[in-house]
Amino acid sequence: MSVELLATSIADRAYDRIRADIVFGRLAPGGRLRLDRLAKDYGASVSTVREILSRLSSEGLVIAEGQRGFQVTPVSPEGLQDVASMRLLLETYALPLSFAAGDLEWESRVVAAHYKLAVLERRMMAGETAGMELWKRYDREFHQTLIEACGSQTLLDLYGGVFDQYLRYQMVAVVFRGEIAAQEHKLLLDCALARDAECACEVLSRHVNGCVDYTLNSGALR
Repeated sequence: MSVELLATSIADRAYDRIRADIVFGRLAPGGRLRLDRLAKDYGASVSTVREILSRLSSEGLVIAEGQRGFQVTPVSPEGLQDVASMRLLLETYALPLSFAAGDLEWESRVVAAHYKLAVLERRMMAGETAGMELWKRYDREFHQTLIEACGSQTLLDLYGGVFDQYLRYQMVAVVFRGEIAAQEHKLLLDCALARDAECACEVLSRHVNGCVDYTLNSGALR
């Protein structure tokens, strides 16, 4: 491997790890991001880490504070409501397009994504607590698969970034609504297989707004 490719590979791995650690709450909201410490922890140079944090700043996950450095973007009730509204705007736009264009292969991917999600939800409702992060990964995969046949990669990329910001709030607040969320996911699966986009958008609105209300009422963001 050439020096240039090696440097790119190191930078890409460091970016993926830092981004995941922010999204899944391992780097706490509002926390200072020291370049030297991150360089050591993620095996990259200080200049590479600075470039990564600048990139994450453009994604809304990090705040650049000029000479003061960087910090993980804080969370707030208003921030959650804003991100949730954007998620609903994008997802309810994409669902009808995806349902209209999805083929049998798409249906099989939706079923498979829901199966994995449902298994994790049953385990968590039975009291298993170690699978929270994996559950959210499966949750993201299911919702992304529902809209992946929409025909617009730009829309999917934008949605992915917004969903990750929404996911970060769920991880910080440790949100799991149990049976209610599981039932809503099953209804979304049924709507997808029946190609009933109108019903799916109604279920999705209840799903997201219910999660927001649950989070705000829990006081976890105060």
